[in-house]
Amino acid sequence: MNVESDDYAMEKLSFQGENDFYKSLRESHNPGLVLFTSGTSGMPKAAVHNFSKLLNKFKTLRKSYRTINFLLFDHWGGLNTLFHTLSNCGVVLALKNRKPEAVCEFIENYKIELLPVSPSFLNLLILSEIYKRFDLLSLKLITYGTEPMPLHTLHKAKVLFPNVNFQQTYGLIELGVLRSKSRDDNSLWVKLGGEGFELRVVDDILQIKADSAMLGYINAPSPFTEDGYFITGDQVETDGEYFKILGRVSELINVGGDKVYPQEVENQILKMHNVQEVTVFGEKHALMGNIVCAKVILNEPEDLKTFTRRLKQFCKDKMQPFKIPIKIKIEASPLFNDRFKKKRNFD
Repeated sequence: MNVESDDYAMEKLSFQGENDFYKSLRESHNPGLVLFTSGTSGMPKAAVHNFSKLLNKFKTLRKSYRTINFLLFDHWGGLNTLFHTLSNCGVVLALKNRKPEAVCEFIENYKIELLPVSPSFLNLLILSEIYKRFDLLSLKLITYGTEPMPLHTLHKAKVLFPNVNFQQTYGLIELGVLRSKSRDDNSLWVKLGGEGFELRVVDDILQIKADSAMLGYINAPSPFTEDGYFITGDQVETDGEYFKILGRVSELINVGGDKVYPQEVENQILKMHNVQEVTVFGEKHALMGNIVCAKVILNEPEDLKTFTRRLKQFCKDKMQPFKIPIKIKIEASPLFNDRFKKKRNFD
């Protein structure tokens, strides 16, 4: 689907034989909803939901806002925003052009109060400085999710928008969106859960049991434990009731037995002068198993050898040697559209 040009391709999906999930929905007289994962780690998985259970959370009244539906309706985050706003008698405005200038103009013209965005977009908005040309004083809340938030980006955003509250969100296609409460606007620690959710951490991996959990995948085995918990694949740290999402286990880079979180390295590189955007990933290596690699976008042109030398010197006192990128490439185009597709190389 090409959103900008409104070109759509339709493909009929069919499954052989009777599907047990559909049968149970018909027998219980409940509506169903099928959501597809992004497929970044392989073939997209089709998650079948009892739609009534997904909608139950919206029966509890929350605060009402004038909201941009920034996330698209093919994503549960976009649907969650729509249902949340309408169920609380708010106003939801659909946005066609999601470039920073168009979004800022939309906020000014329609006095938007709630802006749900990805960290990548927020970083792009800050770097472009387009926000300076518009009146954004109507904004009360910016929520962020769908990918890890660099702490450096969050701190910059709070300085630039001191009167706006920032809230981290967390949800999964298989479970829906959990209630969340950030420790404070400058923190990545977040309290998760709410009515209908139970959380636990096993071997540093977050597991969640939810009333709104999917019935199962049509095209993949069940991902639930025997006692009904969904294994999220997200590695976390805990501090009392708060969690810090460190990243997907599948994105961890194993360098000779040492584990590297891409976000940790990205957070440091983003502090460097002249760095606009960075994505860190692993590449296979005959001796070390994997090595750490980085692709960067610079604000101003810089010789690769000079920048590589500067990056390694900058990181030297800030992280262990095995975490410092070995291969570095300077990119010309933005990386924010594929920030959470960590399986990359230099081809």
